[in-house]
Amino acid sequence: MSAREVVEVLGAGLTRHWRIDAVRYESRTPFQHVLVAETAHGTTLFCDDERQSAEQTQLVYHEALFLPAALLAARRERVLVIGSSEGVVSQLAVATGARVVDHVDIDPDCVRACAEHLPYGYRPDQLARADRHDGPVRVHYGDGLAFVAETADRYDVVVVDLPDERPDDPDAQLNRLYSAAFLRRCAQRLNEGGVVVSQAGSPALWRNATLRAALDRFREVFGQVVPYVSDEHEWAFLAGRETEGPDPAGEMVERLPGLGYRPATLDAEALRARSVLPFGLRRPPVVD
Repeated sequence: MSAREVVEVLGAGLTRHWRIDAVRYESRTPFQHVLVAETAHGTTLFCDDERQSAEQTQLVYHEALFLPAALLAARRERVLVIGSSEGVVSQLAVATGARVVDHVDIDPDCVRACAEHLPYGYRPDQLARADRHDGPVRVHYGDGLAFVAETADRYDVVVVDLPDERPDDPDAQLNRLYSAAFLRRCAQRLNEGGVVVSQAGSPALWRNATLRAALDRFREVFGQVVPYVSDEHEWAFLAGRETEGPDPAGEMVERLPGLGYRPATLDAEALRARSVLPFGLRRPPVVD
């Protein structure tokens, strides 16, 4: 009997096969198919057959997503997290000094499954406190777009951490949260000196279309866009802020010792080196 596999689509004609060694949790929620399983990368979260995070690599991803943006922000006392079901970003925000973290996720079943079955992120007791808004982390179950539109609160860092944009499915609910209109709403919720950061796709030449599109949208909305292109994962992240600084990498490096948290997967050299986009995304397009 052959082992079960998850076939993850990476691009046109390109798939990745994950061998499933054991299933820890599986359910079809009102929003997606959620699978928590043992793989060669440890306990792994899949949503709609797309790997979201894995035990061996999740901290590389989550630190690259949050820490550069936190270092670019003038303050990090109030943080809004949209998506990011595992809860790792909320924990990083608290570790770096946040007094209030509003975590908004549309799928309560997925968030609770992560807390129950993943060895990282929220523990069940931590999530229960966050559900009660008992402590710095306050979990809200609902549409991130609606939350941003309706809240009167302002934030120092807004984190958008979603599954990949789906340009081939214009009706996909999450696509709205990649739009320039949504980024503009997030920017309106920032305190002075605040930053919006988003997972922005892969820098790989054969699958960078969503990153190109995200760059265009960020540049439309923000005065300065600062990338962080992970050197040990396959993702890039974009941080946007209103004011353009002359040396954003230098700002991050200067503030790193005062972060209050010691990163496990990046340092000053990484901040300088990985805040440069790949050559193909920096050069102007060829005009025939």
